[in-house]
Amino acid sequence: MATQSLQTPPLPCRATPELLKTHGITPEEYERIVQALGREPSLTELGIYSVMWSEHCSYKSSKVHLKRLPTRSERVVQGPGENAGIIDIGDGWACAFKIESHNHPSYIEPFQGAATGVGGILRDIFTMGARPLAVMDSLRFGRIVDRRKPPAAADRGQATERAEVQ
Repeated sequence: MATQSLQTPPLPCRATPELLKTHGITPEEYERIVQALGREPSLTELGIYSVMWSEHCSYKSSKVHLKRLPTRSERVVQGPGENAGIIDIGDGWACAFKIESHNHPSYIEPFQGAATGVGGILRDIFTMGARPLAVMDSLRFGRIVDRRKPPAAADRGQATERAEVQ
């Protein structure tokens, strides 16, 4: 049985300001996409860029601030670009550090988002050949308000089914 392959160009989508806003893509970024593809992107391609250029995947808005942090020193064994940073702490020992961003998944589903964040931290520490000694998943969302319990219960860290951020 012969296999037939059809090569059809993707249908471009109409990039309205609303569509770009929904996808979290600025007009300047849209122009970069058009330039990279040499044509208008399809809706599927726009969705792919939206995900890959998101804060969650590319640290889109944090990168500017992260670049201001020092990354070079005689003690830096591994700086940016790998799964985790490694610092020489002396006497043949090194310490691996990892920061994981799960701001959007954690906002939507705080407990599972935090679990995914910790899992990512552990994965990246292990891939550098290190053993985790401690894990901290410090997430900041603002004041949590639970509609089913008085604010004091939410402040004590009791699990809730539905929490909102004010």
